[in-house]
Amino acid sequence: MSASLEQRLTELEVRIAFIEQTVQALDSALAVQDRALDQFRRESELLRGELAQVRTALAHDVHDAHDEPPPPHY
Repeated sequence: MSASLEQRLTELEVRIAFIEQTVQALDSALAVQDRALDQFRRESELLRGELAQVRTALAHDVHDAHDEPPPPHY
């Protein structure tokens, strides 16, 4: 094998190693982002549920206030 061909193969091996390292780093970053996104989705669903409960409670309070007679000073 000539020195030029051996040098080219070595350069390709170095590039492949760098690409593999980069892919692993990106895969790790993607896994972290995926876990964070799942957590945000769960929190969002919890907040939506709580908001629905608050809206329901407020709607009942508004109707209850209209059903009450006015205070005696009116």
